[in-house]
Amino acid sequence: MLHIDKLHAYYGKSHVLHGVSLSVGQGEIVALLGRNGSGRSTTAKAIMGLVDATGSLRWKGQEILGKKAYEVAHLGLGYVPESRDVFPKLTVEQNLKLGMKSGHKNSRWSLDDMYRMFPRLKERQHTEAGVMSGGEQQMLTLCRTLMGDPDLIMIDEPTEGLAPKIVELVGEYLKELQKRGLAVLLVEQKLTIALDISQRCYVMGHGEVVFHGTPDELRADQYTRKEWLEV
Repeated sequence: MLHIDKLHAYYGKSHVLHGVSLSVGQGEIVALLGRNGSGRSTTAKAIMGLVDATGSLRWKGQEILGKKAYEVAHLGLGYVPESRDVFPKLTVEQNLKLGMKSGHKNSRWSLDDMYRMFPRLKERQHTEAGVMSGGEQQMLTLCRTLMGDPDLIMIDEPTEGLAPKIVELVGEYLKELQKRGLAVLLVEQKLTIALDISQRCYVMGHGEVVFHGTPDELRADQYTRKEWLEV
């Protein structure tokens, strides 16, 4: 579905990505791992058209490099940023409805689906998003993106700052997305959840891909884990 080839990305004069190549297949969970500053988040932003980039970004065979973020979203890519960008003065339900694409029929997801997956959101459906906890806002941002019915969803650090029990739940929810036919590009630092739920892993360092393989291959590769992942 998504094929990235020799992607370079820039913040002004800063050259951040140096020829990144990766792919995500239909219904596949792929983990994008690395330390802070390795280029993981920039890769996701480049895919969404949020940073200047060169190279090739092909989505379902179509070149999308250079498209605006809203154009990329309408093609079926969803993005859940680490910053948890909720609309603070709007209620949970209003935030969710904003995620729906106008004129988009036969969506895989409904408000009832969101409330079933995240009962806490149903409890707080009439609450302003700005007063919710960080974990609740993370759930809301994920669900708002799902309401747009993407075929691939990129999720940046979904477990950051969450309690261990909630981290386990996030892993279960991501498996549920896969069962519904979604592909997931998981940008994550926590090896445990990434290795448990992904089919393939990429490790980044200094703006480049330094490893690509299965979770079992990464578990066995002590050098890569020590050099590029462990603190």
